[in-house]
This record gives sequence, C-alpha cells and structure tokens, in this order.
Amino acid sequence: METIQSLFQHVHWANQRILETLQNSEEHKQANTLFSHILHAENVWFTRLIGKDSSHLPIWAEVSLESCVEMVNKNHQNYSEFLSKLSHSNLDRELSYKNSEGTKFQNTIREILTHVALHGQYHRGQINLLLRIADIEPINVDFITFKR
Repeated sequence: METIQSLFQHVHWANQRILETLQNSEEHKQANTLFSHILHAENVWFTRLIGKDSSHLPIWAEVSLESCVEMVNKNHQNYSEFLSKLSHSNLDRELSYKNSEGTKFQNTIREILTHVALHGQYHRGQINLLLRIADIEPINVDFITFKR
C-alpha cells in the first residue's frame, strides 16, 4: 500500500507542476489537450474503481486551465479518500468495467491504480516534449525528484 500511496502523491505533485507551468506559459493547445486528457482519464478510472458506470464521462474533452485546477484537486481528493479506505488485501481484487467503447474487461485494483499513475506520466512526458519544442523549459516530474 505504501508504494501505491506514494505513486498517487507523486501523481498529484506532478499534475500540480505541469498545471503551474501551463498557467505561466503562453497558451499551448496540444499541451492543454493532453493535460485535460490526463485529468479526465483519472476521473474515468476513479469512477470505475468505485463501481460506477463511466461511459458518460469524457476522456478527450479539452477544458480550460481554470477547470483543470478544480479537476486536479478533485482527483487528488477522490484518490486520497479511496486509498485511505483500501486495504492491502483488496489490491488484488478484480473489478469488472466497460471501456469507453462498451467492451467489458476485468483487472485488479492494483493493476488499475498502476495504470493510472503510468498513464499520466506518459502524457506528462508528451507535454514536456511539446513545451521543449515551443522553447519552454520542461518541468521535472520524475518520481525520484518527487521523493527527494
């Protein structure tokens, strides 16, 4: 549980750092779209984790940076509460859910939580590449930097 909790503390820290960079830079539509996607996907997976239908939730809808602030905080609150109630023995419990196309899948809670953390990091890397191309200094969101 300690590793999973640490990953989600990192997710929030990294999201905040990317958000601050985007807020303090010239608008970059592609970067904003990717960041919105990270936050929407976090919400979709949280909805699935609590056993609710996520088919109505957007995954690629771009939102304003002001809305991203709210989403960053809400996702952090949701995952923090979820993880505080999750026991180590429940990490390997399988959940059934449908993806955005309606296909049924089953994964463990551990697999889903790991996916959420890695998915966000993948797209934060893409955002940093876009920032570098736009001559904006990328922000270090490495896990080891967070732990230091």
